[in-house]
Amino acid sequence: MWAEYSLAIIRGLMSRIVRCSLIQATNAAPPDSSLEVTKKAMLDKHVAYIEQAAQADAQIVCLQEIFYGPYFCAEQTTKWYDFTEPIPDGPTIRLMQDLARRLHIALIVPIYEIEQDGVYYNTAAVIHNDGTYLGKYRKTHIPHVAPGFWEKFYFRPGNLGYPIFDLGFVKIGVYICYDRHFPEGARALGLAGAEIVFNPSATVAGLSEYLWKLEQPAHAVANGYFVGAINRVGTEAPWNIGEFYGQSYFCDPRGRIFAQAARDKDEVLTADLDLDMIAEVRKTWQFFRDRRPDMYGPLVKA
Repeated sequence: MWAEYSLAIIRGLMSRIVRCSLIQATNAAPPDSSLEVTKKAMLDKHVAYIEQAAQADAQIVCLQEIFYGPYFCAEQTTKWYDFTEPIPDGPTIRLMQDLARRLHIALIVPIYEIEQDGVYYNTAAVIHNDGTYLGKYRKTHIPHVAPGFWEKFYFRPGNLGYPIFDLGFVKIGVYICYDRHFPEGARALGLAGAEIVFNPSATVAGLSEYLWKLEQPAHAVANGYFVGAINRVGTEAPWNIGEFYGQSYFCDPRGRIFAQAARDKDEVLTADLDLDMIAEVRKTWQFFRDRRPDMYGPLVKA
């Protein structure tokens, strides 16, 4: 009895628990605000929420897609090109590096990136808890769907593949919004070693809400990792393309949603992820072992 009790204590001490936070938020600025006012309002809001996550002892925080403004892809207007910043040398990433260093918290920061040659991407930068910039993921799959998702007007499809970011205590991957409809990249992240995949999104009711709780738990099961899915909140004027329905969540490698935010309000959703579950699930479901890559050639034909 004592030996079993001692073993349970040891296992508890050795378990790999990672505490993560997802931030979902409404647009903080009136619709007629300048780009500068809009960005400052959203930055101020998210800095406060990141500090709240740090007070809850979160180790990783992921923000929503293009977090520092509204979902401007609801229209096709060139003024939003001025919303772009270089990565990692732009002011937002420098601000987030300072914040990560001060709070000792890792950050996933989705912004509108401009490359040196004037090409634009929908990008998420990953920052270590010591403020080090680790790299970036560029949204791979770009929608152009009416009404209100005119992303090909703003973004070039990503060209960096599916990188994995090693934080020392966990390996993470990033998938952005529309990417979640494609199982290929989700599998590539799992094969590369991702233990948590974060998906910052902007999606509205009536378009894909019925898929919100289907696809990403399916990715978690098929690949044996955790998923953190983030969606913004509210109806954004003047476009009013629909309700961003929040409901950010974490799901585990069994596909179980075990923590979920509200539908209609700003929220910092914080949860503990027990990474030991990954090995436990993969020992049961040997999906990686039983793959047949020799049969998958048609999947990569143009």
